[in-house]
Formats: sequence, structure tokens, C-alpha cells
Amino acid sequence: MSADVEVPGRRRRRRRGRRGRGLYLLPQLFTTANLLFGFYAIVMAVEGRYDRAALAIVLAVIGDGLDGRVARLSRSTSSFGREYDSLADVVSFGVAPALLAFHAGNLATLPRAGWVMAFLFTACAALRLARFNVSESRFRGRFEGLPSPAAAGIVASTQWFTSFLREQGVPVNVPEGVVAVGLLTLGLLMVSAVPYHSFKELDLRHSYRTLVAAVLVLTVVVLEPALSLFAMGLLYATSGPVEWLWRRAAGQPLQARIDPLDADDPQEMIG
Repeated sequence: MSADVEVPGRRRRRRRGRRGRGLYLLPQLFTTANLLFGFYAIVMAVEGRYDRAALAIVLAVIGDGLDGRVARLSRSTSSFGREYDSLADVVSFGVAPALLAFHAGNLATLPRAGWVMAFLFTACAALRLARFNVSESRFRGRFEGLPSPAAAGIVASTQWFTSFLREQGVPVNVPEGVVAVGLLTLGLLMVSAVPYHSFKELDLRHSYRTLVAAVLVLTVVVLEPALSLFAMGLLYATSGPVEWLWRRAAGQPLQARIDPLDADDPQEMIG
């Protein structure tokens, strides 16, 4: 056989190898987009362009939600991907929202307390992400503590909501102390043991009602994102403690996880 003749089987394996490398890199591109938007949000917050910083954080949340799903669909999950995703999340959901709140909320007027509160939010986000990577939730279908993308999204949507009110002629002047306490509360919720719905059980492909509900929610968000995202973020943040207190009072505990192999995939769901 001539050395110039390529064996068909070898050609097919080479094509599969190139295709496999492409699928492996695809989730990392979404993670890189997440990191890019987080960095851009930091730059915009420092420059005083707070609405753009909020938009960048929301886009980072979308990128973070897509990378894990792409990795799962392409069967390209990896330890490297999980670690890279967590490092990007610290920037986008820990540092960026803290700086946005610090500058937009004038926390510099509180001297030391202002930057300490912002740092505590960042530290809690990092701790939340580290815990998510090394330990599974105690309850099926639940996150343990407020997910860091949700906390970052609440900070971003709050900025949008205040801008929306000012555009409507409503004078809004949020005291610096309220901003600091709100930031600290979100940080403590992230590192708490309060269960939050993960919404992994939602089935958009086989449940007609769920699909209709998703379309309605998307429509509301598109019509008025500033108001709807703020309302949904506030509702989600309070849903965990409210349900936890109600279950304790009613004596109806959540179902504990039974199968240890049913743990949340750190790259599949948001942290």
C-alpha cells in the first residue's frame, strides 16, 4: 500500500477527533463570554455607566446558564470546565455586582463600612460557588443557599428598576445604609442553608402548561424588563426563607436526597 493513500477508517477517526475538540471548546466559549461580560460590567460601574453595567451582568447570567447546558448536550463536561466556570462566576457574580452597588449606591460615603459590605458580598459569592462545587444539596430539586447568579441579577435589576422609576418622574433616593444592608443580606442568603428551587424539574419539551408559562414570563420580561426582572428577583430571593419558615411551622420537611449519584451537575446548573 502506498504511503500517500489514506486509510478511510483513519480519516473518519480524525474527523471525529476534530469534531470532538470543537464540542469540547464550545462550552468554554460561553464561559469566556460570561467572564467578558463580568469584566465589562466592572469597567462600566467604575466609569459611572450603571445601566450598562447592569445589562452586562444580566448577559453574564445568560452566558452562565448556557455553558452548562451546552456541555451537557454535547457530552463535553469536564473538571476543567467546572473550575473555569467557577472562576468566571466569581468575577461576574461576585466582584461585578459588588462594585456596581458600591458606586451606584454611593457606598463610598460610608467610609470603611461601605467597601467592607461590598467585599462581604464578593466573599460570600466565592464561598457559595466553592460549596456548590464540592458538596451536593441536601434536598432534591433545590439549591442550598441563594445561587450567586440570582444574587447578582437582583443587584442588576435593582439598578434598572431605580432608573425606570426616575424615567417615570418618580424621585428615588435610596439611602446608602439601605444599599449596604441589602447587599449584605444577599451575601448571607448565598452562604445560608436555605433551600431554593433549582427548577431542574421543569420540562419544556413534554409539558404544555410549563411551556405556556415560560412563554408568558418571557413576554412580560420583554415588555418591561426593568420592572419584571426586579419583581421576579425579589420574589425568588424571598421565596426560599418564606417556604423554609412555612415548612417548619407546618411540619412538612422537604424530601431529602436519596441517590448520591443524583447530585446537581456544577456545570449544568447555575451556582
